[in-house]
Amino acid sequence: MSQPTEHSAARAAVPAGALPPGTPPPGALPPGSLPTSSDVARLAGVSRATVSYVLNGITAVRISEPTRLRVREAAERLGYVPHAAARSLRAGHTRTVLLPTGHVPVGPLYSRILDEFQRALRLLGYTVVQYGGLGLDAAGAARAWAELRPVAVVSLGETTLTPEAVDLLKRSGARAVITLGSRRIAGTHALVMDQRTIGGRAVGHLVARGRRSIGVVMPEEPGLELYAAPRLAGARAAAGAPGAAVRVTPLPLAYTEEAAAALAARWRGLGLDAVFAYNDEYAMLLMRALQDEGIGVPARTAVIGADDLLLGRLLRPRLSTVRVDMATGPRLAQLVDRAVRDPAAEPERYDLMGARVVHRESS
Repeated sequence: MSQPTEHSAARAAVPAGALPPGTPPPGALPPGSLPTSSDVARLAGVSRATVSYVLNGITAVRISEPTRLRVREAAERLGYVPHAAARSLRAGHTRTVLLPTGHVPVGPLYSRILDEFQRALRLLGYTVVQYGGLGLDAAGAARAWAELRPVAVVSLGETTLTPEAVDLLKRSGARAVITLGSRRIAGTHALVMDQRTIGGRAVGHLVARGRRSIGVVMPEEPGLELYAAPRLAGARAAAGAPGAAVRVTPLPLAYTEEAAAALAARWRGLGLDAVFAYNDEYAMLLMRALQDEGIGVPARTAVIGADDLLLGRLLRPRLSTVRVDMATGPRLAQLVDRAVRDPAAEPERYDLMGARVVHRESS
C-alpha cells in the first residue's frame, strides 16, 4: 500500500507574507467569531486533512515544508487555536517541549540562542513550556516534568538526570529527552558544551603572553558554578601543560561593584599578573575596579573575558576575550524535531560550541 501523499486544494494558496501587516486576510471572520480548521484550510489553499496533519503534528503523511509553513501562517493570521487535549488524543502525544529553567547558561549570548531555539520550535508546531523547578533532584524533577506529559524534555539546568528518571519520562509520553553535558545518560541525546575549552583557551593565551601567576574568577552567584568549575579545570589543565610552570589562583567574586573593589584593594598582595575573569561581564567589572585602584591593565595585570560582547570592544583598553561560536537555535530545534519524529533512533551527541581567543589591548 503506498504511503499517503500531501492533500492540496485546487484553489490557489495565499503566498506567505503576501498580506500587509495589520490588514485582514482573505476570508477573515467577523469580529468575535471563532475560526475553525475549515477557515484555515480555505486561507492556506489546502484541504482540512492537511490542516489537521500539520497542526496536530502527524508525521505519517508526507507534507512539504512550504505547505506546513503556509498552514501555520494561515492559522496565526486567523487566530486559530487547536484544542490541545483533542490534538493530543489524535496525535497520540502532546506537542509540548519542556524547558526546565532552574539554571540555564546566562548572558546575552546564551539568551539569544535560547530565544532563537524557542522561536524555531514554535515554527515547527511545538509549544514551549518553561518549568521553574529549582532544587529538584533527578527523581523529583522527572516526576514533576512527567505530570505535564511533554513530548520532549530539553534539560539544560543543574539537574543531572539518571537512567531511571529518563525511563519515567519516556513511560509518561516523552519521545525525546535531551540533556546538556559530556556524560552520556542512557536513553538521552547529549548536547555537549565543554566549558573546559573556554578556560583552557583563555589561560593558554595568557601563558603565551608571558604571564605566570593567573587568577581565575569564580562567580558567587547561585548556579554559575555549573559553568565556572569546568572553566577552572580547563584553566588548570592549560597551566599544567609541559613548559608552562604557571600558578592558578581561584578568585571568588560576587557581581557587585563593592565586591570587585574589595578584590582590587588586595590585588597587590595576591601577586597575580593576569586574570581570566569567567566572562566579559565579570572582566569589565573587575578591570574597572583594578584601574580605580591604580593597577595598570595590561602593564601590571592582563585581563581576558569570554563571550566577545560589544561593550568589551568599546572599553579602553579593549577587552581580550574568548569568542564562543554557538550552534544556532534553529539547528537545535531541528534536533528536537528529529528526535520526536524518530524516538527509536540512536541517541545523538551534538557539539554546541567552539571557542577561540580574540586578542585585544587588555592582554
